[in-house]
Amino acid sequence: MPRYARSERRALVELMSTLGPDAPTVNEGWSVRDLAAHLVVRERRPDAAAGIALPPLRDHGERVRREVAAGDWAGLLDQLRHPPVWSPVSNPLADELANTLEFFIHHEDVRRAQPGWQPRELPAGLDRTLWRRSSTLARLALRRFPARVLVRAPGQGEITAGRGGASLLLEGAPGELALFLSGRQRVTRVQLTGESGLTDRLRDARLGF
Repeated sequence: MPRYARSERRALVELMSTLGPDAPTVNEGWSVRDLAAHLVVRERRPDAAAGIALPPLRDHGERVRREVAAGDWAGLLDQLRHPPVWSPVSNPLADELANTLEFFIHHEDVRRAQPGWQPRELPAGLDRTLWRRSSTLARLALRRFPARVLVRAPGQGEITAGRGGASLLLEGAPGELALFLSGRQRVTRVQLTGESGLTDRLRDARLGF
């Protein structure tokens, strides 16, 4: 069985190592070092990782992330390269479910911040996996958007999300849709058609979980 979470992790760590800690990412204000620290905290500090989703813990989580980011660069990459087996998100039972989308997105966060990037040709199995994750993500990310959005990945399927009103079509490869729906609209290659005011609003919306 392919282990896409592992392969995306390996590729991300290799790219981070090549580019160095100060290279940019598409995450506003974050360098490669900052992103690596985020991933290490997510896996190794559940108390701080909770701040990603829970506003009352956000300051604590950000403080811990900055402390981790200030550590030795080689050590930080080593921690990311070898996740702990006890982690709620990277143990052998949870890894593929919890980390495939996470590491694909963050791999692209680094790739697409570099000059001359191009979309990758992904394995068919990874495309299918990303479409399943994108289907779920669309329902969450678009749940309050004031229009029906038909989200379509040619050859994979389509779903409808959003709340009534006019209709839009968001179409692209599964990986592109995953990035768009996670808030990376400006670096994705998708087709978005419909009323111009709504398409502009969707391109600028704060999407993601």
